[in-house]
Amino acid sequence: MLDLFIQVRFLDLIDILLVAIIFFEIYRLVKGTVAFNIFMGIFIVFVVWLIVKSLKMELLGSILGQLFGVGVIAIIIVFQQEVRRFLLMLGSRYRTNRRFSLENLFANEFKLASESSLSAIADACRYMSENKIGALIVLSRDSELQEYAETGENIDAMITAELIKSIFFKNSPLHDGAVIVSLNRIKAARCILPLSQKLEISPNHGMRHRAAIGISEQTDAYVIVISEESGQISISNDGELADNIDPNELLAVLETGYR
Repeated sequence: MLDLFIQVRFLDLIDILLVAIIFFEIYRLVKGTVAFNIFMGIFIVFVVWLIVKSLKMELLGSILGQLFGVGVIAIIIVFQQEVRRFLLMLGSRYRTNRRFSLENLFANEFKLASESSLSAIADACRYMSENKIGALIVLSRDSELQEYAETGENIDAMITAELIKSIFFKNSPLHDGAVIVSLNRIKAARCILPLSQKLEISPNHGMRHRAAIGISEQTDAYVIVISEESGQISISNDGELADNIDPNELLAVLETGYR
């Protein structure tokens, strides 16, 4: 007699839930990027492979099976940035949710910018916005962004509004690139940042905005962008870009979002 009922265990439900969460997080990472089309292509091939296996088509099934066996390495190479973002996201959530750690025994002022430093950054950004001076300022969080700081000129100076304004002055040799703020100091200037591959970025945004989104996609940094054409202030965090930040409210935004 045929068993017409499918027995579903509680662990099976957990298994399905975990797979759904993983696929949802992968979708969030690749949504709006070139990698999304690649991901969809791989998913379609995978579904075809499952159908072929269920129909017991041995030759085609073995070919697709070998393709997936060898393709794991290729997938990691193609999605290396997305894999990095996924692992960073997991690590960031773990660090955020921890209640007890050695880090919590000490003040956080040496990792993030102090109130006076944020005020100096906000003052400099207000001035540059009013005078339409382009700028790109990266505020590090858990990661010190050492690999990106090494692409520029080492500064290692206190954070002051005058120093920031002088760095991004149009005739300054350091103005072209990003300033990295880490450990409550200006760590480096003229740094090269990775560009975002998102397709839906507004054409009104230039390379500074794409670089700001790119670094916030790959790290947990908080990024301030000032448009040289319009003087508009934008902030990028977690791969998203917020435009039209009021210069007079920038300090409050930084204190709320960054600290």
